[in-house]
Amino acid sequence: MQLLSVNTAQPQEVAWQGKTVRTSIFKQPVAGPVAVLAEHLAGDGQADLRVHGGPDKAVYAYPQEHWAYWRQLLPAAQLVPGAFGENLTTLGLLEPEVRVGDCFQLGTAVLMAVQPRQPCFKLGIRLARPGIVREFELARRSGIYFRVIQPGVVEAGNSISLVERSPHAVTIQDMVTCLAPGPHDPEVVRALLATPYLSPSWQARLRRLLDAENQ
Repeated sequence: MQLLSVNTAQPQEVAWQGKTVRTSIFKQPVAGPVAVLAEHLAGDGQADLRVHGGPDKAVYAYPQEHWAYWRQLLPAAQLVPGAFGENLTTLGLLEPEVRVGDCFQLGTAVLMAVQPRQPCFKLGIRLARPGIVREFELARRSGIYFRVIQPGVVEAGNSISLVERSPHAVTIQDMVTCLAPGPHDPEVVRALLATPYLSPSWQARLRRLLDAENQ
């Protein structure tokens, strides 16, 4: 597994559908080492802290392998590091293979995989495609949000090493499945709830799914 690119951006204001929107979606590759802080990368900002950033969304990674799928929908020129608003463009770090709670070392930092991404409309701004949010949901290629376990420094070209395997067999892709319309496998939902790594919002979401299955 490898870190292909480290991408950051500061908030900026852009015109979108007759409004001015503040966004940090326009991530660009950074040359050289970048510090991984407790809740974000150095030099990276979040425009709306209600839905971006924080410990459970500190660093977002997206696999380059998914570009093959997106070539069906997007011009090749748009498929560049940072295209999906990711901080880390990766190779070999795929949602069906990564368990919730797996810890990885990149450079001197250690990150824990904790949840998939649900994009907001700002991804449509980056890709000039208003329908991309729905297309992203249907693709079930979410990328991975990480919690910072050990701050450190990362750089494009770093290897990515699994340093601690989660004892819970459920994966990030299992969480992606729970974002889709039901029905949902209650055993998978229960297994996810049994992990100690979920954010409060994910705990509430999964409990609602169980309640709905039990009605």
